[in-house]
Amino acid sequence: MKISKKDALMWFEFFSALPEDEDIMTKQQEIIYATFAQIEEAIDHRNNTLKSEIKGLRSLENRTYFVGNESKFPKGCASCLLGTGLSAIRKTNTCNLECKFCYNYGELDDISPVGEGMWEIGGTKFYEKDIDLLLSIQQKPTGISYVFLEPFMEIEKYYPVIKKFSDAKVHQHLYTNGTLATEENLKALGEAGLDEIRFNLGASDCSDKVIENMGIAKKFIRNVGIETPMTPEFFQAFFEKKRTILETRLDFINCAELHLNANNIDNYDGENMYISRHGYISPIWSRELTLKLMKIADEENWNLVVHDCSNHTKFARGLNLGTKEGRWFGSSNYASEFSKIPYKVFLPILRDDNFKFLSEEEMPAGYQPGELFF
Repeated sequence: MKISKKDALMWFEFFSALPEDEDIMTKQQEIIYATFAQIEEAIDHRNNTLKSEIKGLRSLENRTYFVGNESKFPKGCASCLLGTGLSAIRKTNTCNLECKFCYNYGELDDISPVGEGMWEIGGTKFYEKDIDLLLSIQQKPTGISYVFLEPFMEIEKYYPVIKKFSDAKVHQHLYTNGTLATEENLKALGEAGLDEIRFNLGASDCSDKVIENMGIAKKFIRNVGIETPMTPEFFQAFFEKKRTILETRLDFINCAELHLNANNIDNYDGENMYISRHGYISPIWSRELTLKLMKIADEENWNLVVHDCSNHTKFARGLNLGTKEGRWFGSSNYASEFSKIPYKVFLPILRDDNFKFLSEEEMPAGYQPGELFF
């Protein structure tokens, strides 16, 4: 059904007022999904218009979009989208910053430790001495990543593990906010064999110190880039320091479409939101800003790759991982971050007079409020 925006707003105001344990009727669920489809269709139309304006837009086997020098497309992303997936290695359960877009916002002091002397790989705990056993038994992944939370809080512990995977010729990348990086520890990472380092430049609001550290990293680590959730704050700060950032000779910018969970969604209260394939919930401006940045990068011919790491990309990632794991046809780990739909977060976009559905129809018989209740 092509529900009207007016009817959608009426119903979502009703759903938002329901007790959390209230069951939703089947026809009401159809109304919910019809509303999501209407919003998503309008968002896709806007984004497709923006994409059509990027002359150099390219696709990686229809799994993601990028502009720029293809040789600089991050191998960690290629592993995620084409290889055996993104194998995460977890060690550090603390961070020196608290960002409003962080998925662990508000709980950074309560993150369970991995364990003294231990590493979490594939959900299993390993000692460093166990990694040789792991590599001798299981098939090596095309790539691994060091995540969760800020590795530079204890970066010296990472060097010998990076060396083991480097000797095994496994591509490795590491995420950092960059504020604790120094020439000494960046050099040590390069010597250990780290292939790729990604700076969350938005975490420090494009700090001059972090930009300088990106340039230093480029002396020791083969591939250096930015990976940041695309927000209006980052977009503005980036262009204020664009020249200095590009002078670091970085290889790529991964513009992550910001998706939200129960920890951070209240930080974006009042923003226009949409839900992608009943999965990730995102502010509509996030991917729009990415596409605008890509257009500028393409027109100015930046010597790097700008990658549109969107909800579409993450959906493709889940499908790729599913097939590499031998799951059934269509299986994916892409899913909503919420156990119950947060109806109220869609009220702003339904109340926004400037946001229009592409087409609308009268509600069909049997779906009017009185007809549903009696």
